Amino acid sequence: MFENRTYRKQHQKNGFFSFDITVKETNLNIQAQTDLTDKAIKSVLTCRNTIETYIKLYPEFAKSLTPLKNLGPAPQIIKDMIKAGQLADVGPMAAVAGAVAEYTGKSLLAYTGEVLVENGGDVFIKSDSETIFNIYAANSPFSMTSGILIKKRDTPYGLCTSSGTLGHSKSFGKADAATVLSDSCPLADAVATKLCNRVKKAADIKDAIDAGKAIPGVRGIVIIKGDHIGLWGDLTIVNLSV
Repeated sequence: MFENRTYRKQHQKNGFFSFDITVKETNLNIQAQTDLTDKAIKSVLTCRNTIETYIKLYPEFAKSLTPLKNLGPAPQIIKDMIKAGQLADVGPMAAVAGAVAEYTGKSLLAYTGEVLVENGGDVFIKSDSETIFNIYAANSPFSMTSGILIKKRDTPYGLCTSSGTLGHSKSFGKADAATVLSDSCPLADAVATKLCNRVKKAADIKDAIDAGKAIPGVRGIVIIKGDHIGLWGDLTIVNLSV
């Protein structure tokens, strides 16, 4: 399941300690100022237990491909996933990878001033410097030759990617990559899913970006289909081949 993660070697931040953890189906790459493996595993176990327990009570939470209303009293991670699904017009599980990344990362900020948590292409990050994320987009000429530059931000943020041509996640679109920047990692994850679903051909990129930038909380968008790319917001595309 996790064999094709060579891209992780491309986003190593200088001076960070990098380690991977696996808890059931969750496989994370984490970069921090020190080795926080045990604390990260504990956090992921807490996230997964919370989500799995809620699904036992409300099975529709796991199955719905459309937004859900609040089903009753719920932990904050569940509320965040439901809200992200509502804003993006998708099911709440479209936000699960981003939610686990964010809640794990925030728990580790008690022990490190900076942290990066990557969960299958969905990234939660708190950094004191600008960061370049390599673009991994199947056979597109932009893949691994271009990067997304995010300038230093005072608060943590999420950068999440959905692909209709890569990975195991359910997608109804054909975008090679739909990447979304947001202060909320669950929202970035859900919106990336929504935008990827909208792109069947290169001509759909503009309409997808227009739909994404209308969603409150979205700060930036990059969409790639073959040799076409569209971008909007608080990010920059840089050439990595120079």
